[in-house]
Amino acid sequence: MAIHTGKPTAPGPGPGQEEPPVTGTTAVAEAGERHRLTALQGLSALSLDAMAPVAYGPESIVLVLAAAGAYGLGFTLPVTLAIAALLAVLVASYRQVIAAFPDGGGSYAVAARHLGRRTSLVAAASLVLDYVLNVAVSVTAGVAALTSAFPGLYGDRVWICLGVLVLVTAVNLRGVVDSAKAFLVPTAVFVGSVLAVIAVGLFRDGPVSTETVAGHASALGDGATAVGALLLLKAFAAGCSALTGVEAVANAVPSFRAPAARRAQRTEVALGALLGVMLIGLSVLIGRFHLRPVEGVTVLAQLADASFGHGAAFYVVQFATVVLLALAANTSFGGLPVLMSLLARDNHLPHVFALKADRQVHRHGVVWLALVSAALLVFSGGDANTLVPLFAIGVFVGFTICQVGMVRHWALERPGGWRRKAALNGFGALLTGVSAVVLTATRFTEGAWLVVVTLPLIVLAFEKVHRTYGQIGERLELGRVPQPPQRSRSLVVVPVSGLSLLTSRALTAARSLGDEVLAVTVTHPAPEDRAAAEALRRDWELWDPGVELVELPSPTRSLGRPVSGYVRELAEQQPGTQVTVLIPETEPERLWQRILQNQRGSVVAHAVRRDTDAVICRLRFRITADVR
Repeated sequence: MAIHTGKPTAPGPGPGQEEPPVTGTTAVAEAGERHRLTALQGLSALSLDAMAPVAYGPESIVLVLAAAGAYGLGFTLPVTLAIAALLAVLVASYRQVIAAFPDGGGSYAVAARHLGRRTSLVAAASLVLDYVLNVAVSVTAGVAALTSAFPGLYGDRVWICLGVLVLVTAVNLRGVVDSAKAFLVPTAVFVGSVLAVIAVGLFRDGPVSTETVAGHASALGDGATAVGALLLLKAFAAGCSALTGVEAVANAVPSFRAPAARRAQRTEVALGALLGVMLIGLSVLIGRFHLRPVEGVTVLAQLADASFGHGAAFYVVQFATVVLLALAANTSFGGLPVLMSLLARDNHLPHVFALKADRQVHRHGVVWLALVSAALLVFSGGDANTLVPLFAIGVFVGFTICQVGMVRHWALERPGGWRRKAALNGFGALLTGVSAVVLTATRFTEGAWLVVVTLPLIVLAFEKVHRTYGQIGERLELGRVPQPPQRSRSLVVVPVSGLSLLTSRALTAARSLGDEVLAVTVTHPAPEDRAAAEALRRDWELWDPGVELVELPSPTRSLGRPVSGYVRELAEQQPGTQVTVLIPETEPERLWQRILQNQRGSVVAHAVRRDTDAVICRLRFRITADVR
């Protein structure tokens, strides 16, 4: 869609004329666009979270229904169809969210505008929790697939999980587009492999091979002739983990190239279509091959074995599954930093999370997500089953809040066809609300209680940060016209320990800053220290820089407290005088050489900042090979 500014456009170059040079602003804009996503790149960078449950979503359903024996497994397809119907409603609803909120943020942005700040914080907290859990679950599930193929690695699974996390983090720190390019091939191979399993399997009368299940104990329960509603609800709740990545595209709309909203909508539809086809197709094959769950072998591995046989194609599917599960955490790295930047903009998180690096990356959000995920990996011992029960609950809370907010949005805006749009979002809110209740009730004793406790704590943390920023703003009188600046007398204190070029430059800078300059040195009673103090006093008198040298005796080896105490006395004796402490420091050329420094400057700066209101100025003297 073209955007008209209402300003006349300049005519283009005539025949034989050169194009005008690219201005700096245009070059920056083009560089920024290169770091944004196309629809295909968005599908690879932001859909891995949604694609990953294809590997374990059907298995979660089968494992629940297996409690009712072979008869219960017959309900695999109906339960999957119910999940696919919910998926269709969510995709249609989030297309509307993308169009209405092109700045991203998903449920948080919708709730912030239409449902109030507190509700928006609940939505944001639920998404933060599930984004973090997605990283941990995806990495542990991927490593679990790897250790299943190579059992010798099982004892090192935690270290392997951390290694995979470091790799994914490093790729994302290079930029969203670079990570999208890196993950395009694994995503395409996985999707192609699963679709091939489905296509080939539909032409089979029976499984080609059952080698993968040979020698493994069956997880099938005792036979049953009836399946209760509670069991079906549990199976539905287990399968809903396949829908946790639906909102990621809506959260990251600003990461797309212009027209961002249209590209994001295409990505959302493509994601829903692929996910629905794969889930339904795999469920059909489960019934066609009369598959039964066994311990130690995934359902997807059994289906690949049944369709292709135990050959090269089977291992391609397994390898693609391992890679995709390990990289599915990329959805969180694409969506959560953007959400955190929105929260920071609204003063609910530290403002540092709103900053971007040169590659259009919210670096602080990426690093924070990696650190928290690493803690979860260590806490779980690399076991996905410890974390999976917590996974989908928070996201469905966010889904419900978002849909309710969209109903209010349409009722207030009333564009063309608003009743139809409101009805769609209202129906989605009903379905996701019921799903959230079912998920919490059926998994409460399996760890869902932890989500119920953690969500309010995150909301309280958001509120605390917001109140703190409010207090800071009130103290700084933000939004008010301040008093005009006035000149006050200034006094600069320079800590010194000897005579050098650094001392000379520090005093030169101090005399240019203040009306009065004092040099101070801390002396100690030890004989060797007394000799050094006397030598400094003698050299100072011979040098005669025109600045008084004040000796601060200290009975201990303390350095910072004597300086801060003297500065505090000066401030009390001369009220209205601006006291500045100028701390000269050397900065070596090589990073490793900085460990050779004595850190005297940092010690003094910390003490002055802690004990006084003086201004601290740290003068850096760079040590390079050509210093004169």
